[in-house]
Amino acid sequence: MPNRLAREKSPYLLQHAHHPVEWYPWGDEAWTRARAEDKPVFLSIGYATCHWCHVMAHESFEDQDVARTLNERYIALKVDREERPDLDQVYMAACQVLTGQGGWPLTVFLTPEGKPFYAGTYFPRTSRQGRVGLIELLNQLADKWRSHREIVLKAADQLTQALLDPLETEVASSVPGEESLERAGRLLNQAFDQQWGGFGGPPKFPTPHHLNFLLRRHHRSRDRTALPMVDKTLTAMRRGGIYDHLGFGFHRYSVDEKWLAPHFEKMLYDQALLALAYTEAWQVTGRPLYRRTVEEIFSYLRREMTSPEGGFYTAEDADSQGREGLFYLWRPEEIESVLGPDLGRLFIRIYGVTPAGNFEGGLSVLHLGRPWAELANGEGLTEIELTDLMEQARDKLFQTREKRVRPFKDDKVLTAWNGLAIAALAKAGQVLVRPEYIGLAARAADFILDRLGTGQGRLLRRYRLGEAVQAAYQEDYAFLAWGLIELYQAGFEIGYLEEAIRLTRLMLDLFWDRERGGLFFTGAENERLIARKKETYDGALPSGNSVAALNLLRLGRLTGADDLETKAHEILKAAAGDLTKYPLAHTHLLMALDFTLGPNHEAIIAGDIESSAGRAMLAAAGRGFHPGRVIMHAPSDEGRRSRLAALAPFISSIEPSARPALYLCRDQTCQRPTTDLTEAEKALTEG
Repeated sequence: MPNRLAREKSPYLLQHAHHPVEWYPWGDEAWTRARAEDKPVFLSIGYATCHWCHVMAHESFEDQDVARTLNERYIALKVDREERPDLDQVYMAACQVLTGQGGWPLTVFLTPEGKPFYAGTYFPRTSRQGRVGLIELLNQLADKWRSHREIVLKAADQLTQALLDPLETEVASSVPGEESLERAGRLLNQAFDQQWGGFGGPPKFPTPHHLNFLLRRHHRSRDRTALPMVDKTLTAMRRGGIYDHLGFGFHRYSVDEKWLAPHFEKMLYDQALLALAYTEAWQVTGRPLYRRTVEEIFSYLRREMTSPEGGFYTAEDADSQGREGLFYLWRPEEIESVLGPDLGRLFIRIYGVTPAGNFEGGLSVLHLGRPWAELANGEGLTEIELTDLMEQARDKLFQTREKRVRPFKDDKVLTAWNGLAIAALAKAGQVLVRPEYIGLAARAADFILDRLGTGQGRLLRRYRLGEAVQAAYQEDYAFLAWGLIELYQAGFEIGYLEEAIRLTRLMLDLFWDRERGGLFFTGAENERLIARKKETYDGALPSGNSVAALNLLRLGRLTGADDLETKAHEILKAAAGDLTKYPLAHTHLLMALDFTLGPNHEAIIAGDIESSAGRAMLAAAGRGFHPGRVIMHAPSDEGRRSRLAALAPFISSIEPSARPALYLCRDQTCQRPTTDLTEAEKALTEG
């Protein structure tokens, strides 16, 4: 019989809807029963594509003995961390305080008032290899709840107090200086893996904001170490097994230092953030590999991760048929049976497939062990000849792979993660001159604004199967505003700039810390929990504060609104202590600092941008890497002109132009306009 989770729309909760455990979703019904029956609460937090969540579910939550213990002695709650990041944030912090580490599945034991008294991550069904088993733990803690209640409650009060009183760094009197950027650059150099690229040891995560930050170091200081670190890392990842060489897109992380053996999950946010890193690297270097990687990522997104309405799905699982990575792995004989002996053996050599395998069970992850030119030379082929042959092989193997059992797809649409995808598509569309990417971004933005907005102009967090729920969090507002800023600069639809400004100001109203500055993760419309967190840590995703700071600075430049830039400075001052102590945990926030320190300028194109001259002027404005530049269009049409002037009053001083003209402005002062493309290109190159 299905349990209460069968009424939910979350794919993760639905995966547990037929367990013998009497799961509750987070809500009043569960807490009322816990208090009425005086039972502790067993809270399990995970997500639909989490490998170890699947393992624990199969071992324990499908087990009748575990279910009997949970049902008799606890109220069991199941939470999707991607729908409720606020709950995950608070209770993960509790786990880290207790154990010094965290991860998923997150397992937390709570009082009926929601206070944690014990926490961990994955527990096996029974004790093994020094790890306590879940059945033993459930009985031990339930016995303590009954016989030593005062000890349990004291532990819960102490832990909750630790969450309420985090170590707050002192708010600085001024924005940090360039020394913070320099120190982060030095530390990244120290952490850099000179042989394989990336930072630190295995497991090795892409961390795209490290790379974006290093590109800004290269631009600002001509640091001779910055660009080689970016090049080495992006090239190694693109050649490694972390990249899907048949279907495209990146897996979650590499379990080894060589980027060879991935954890095979594919997350929307990784595709978006890595596409941004490769786009900026292409701006700096012009390397064709980087452009091609961006185009392949978006080919994957369009094919596999786009909903019929235009939003982007959340993730694809690592597992299929109960085994991690099975969908992506190959044996030599299987490749030869598809491609024939000659092409098959060539493909096997190029992509490192061996009879012994480089993964579990004699299976191989496709990867490129050497640069393409070396591989071609070793086969006595030109690069073009090898490319043509491998493309033929790739297409045939991809079609064969499509007949396999696919990994599970989490098809919910999250506002925040869609904001990242919109930003990446719009930026790449502008930089690579691919209008179809801008169209995909606009379609997704329109969908989010239409279907994940409330009648009062607020945002909601999640959409699935026609249902939009959950008041949005600070990151939803910040990430979507980022996407809208990029979308405006890619196509100059004023409505997207209007929405970016509106949502940013609304975010400040809902989430701003009026005592210490910065933005809380939860706001006035979110559920009040036992603690309220304010995050600046740039982990797998950049923090909402980091993205908001850069948004505020760019919107300030686009509109001339000094109050928005002031708020960005307050975020930087509030986080100054963390920036100084832990710069590598704040590389996206350091990009905001880099923007603050300047130099910055506005490139304004006046006149008809649909003409050949206008398109050439726009292409010139988008060329090269200028992280301190914002781009605007001053339309000649009086209605659109007055609408833009309402957002950016200085536009009124820019005269309509019969021919497209470039205005380059700094510190609210514009240089003499030019309609000459050569002169404009020179001015834009100099920045």
